[in-house]
Amino acid sequence: MGVARRFGTGVGYLGSGLRLWLTSPRLMLLGAIPAFIVGVVYTAAFVLVLVNLESIASWAVPFAAQGSELWRTATRVVAAAALVGGLAFAAVFTFAAVTLAVGDPFYEKIWRATERTLGEEPADPGEPAWRAVARGIGSGIRLFGLTVAVGVLLFACGFIPVVGQTVVPVLGAVLGGWILALELTGFAFEARGQRLRKRRRALGANRATALGFGIPTYLLFLVPFAAVVIMPAAVAGATLLARHALEATPASPARPTDATTNPGPPQ
Repeated sequence: MGVARRFGTGVGYLGSGLRLWLTSPRLMLLGAIPAFIVGVVYTAAFVLVLVNLESIASWAVPFAAQGSELWRTATRVVAAAALVGGLAFAAVFTFAAVTLAVGDPFYEKIWRATERTLGEEPADPGEPAWRAVARGIGSGIRLFGLTVAVGVLLFACGFIPVVGQTVVPVLGAVLGGWILALELTGFAFEARGQRLRKRRRALGANRATALGFGIPTYLLFLVPFAAVVIMPAAVAGATLLARHALEATPASPARPTDATTNPGPPQ
């Protein structure tokens, strides 16, 4: 299967999640409630930043106070654009993480309902609840650290003329899609005792499919309040992606034995 086709498969998983709005509207509405609450808070914060954007941009680039009027204006415009882009990037990921935490019971129901449509739910790994919670928090912290590092890098690159306005948004969508795929597949992988390292490995072996799911999700999250509709659908789609990645990733080959190297009976 070619890269374009695998990418399309990932897009299809998000589409399958969106179709649940038609088949299970009540369940999806429950998932939209926490997304709506968090979305209102994020929108208010973002509007507050936009209202004070000129002052914040001037504070962020104090060196722009020197030089000609054209230099000061151009530098502050670039700083403002980089700030908005960096905030949008950070908002998408913190939104997903915060919404998953706030609406955990609702999204777990969506995940379980999706698992049941594919067959039996994964067996309980049998570990104490506190250990599962601690592992989930640890994974969340590591993903948040990755998000911050990428956000700072993209913010800095946003000051590069031309590159900051062309390459950086594309790179942000790719990296953003990848991190969202990691975040949203957490339910399915954690239920199978798969830690973040194995999650990265499984999705990395199916990178085109993971990006096909993650990039459209990232772009739709940038549309005001679209995330309210997309978030529950993304949880369902991520479950399909996780099942695909787990089934498509080959197991580690077993060490050859005499039985495999000499399958025939002795003569």
